[in-house]
Amino acid sequence: MIYAVEVAVTLKPVVNDPQGLVVRDGLRQLGFSQVRSARVGKVIALELEAASEQEARDATVQMCEKLLRNPVIEDYHIEEVRLGADAPGGGTPPRQHPPGVADASVPPGLPASGVGSG
Repeated sequence: MIYAVEVAVTLKPVVNDPQGLVVRDGLRQLGFSQVRSARVGKVIALELEAASEQEARDATVQMCEKLLRNPVIEDYHIEEVRLGADAPGGGTPPRQHPPGVADASVPPGLPASGVGSG
């Protein structure tokens, strides 16, 4: 079956976050004075084949430990594991990006069908 997995990767609390400081200051300049802090991380969306949800989760943990995060400065947690939209029986469709937010699966300037096509 195909599973959709989302992983959140964030800086460890003891690591300085200059991007977070810029976001906090920008929000304050826009009038959001109630913002006390901001931390910036990343969400990695994966689709993978696995026999079960547990197998998909276990594989994702291994991916995070081996590649998706830097263990010295980053933590991670698995946000969601669900049947992918292409799985038999369907699952929920992938999250839609808000307007102006790019889909990281297709680099800017490339056709949606991938590298070297067209």
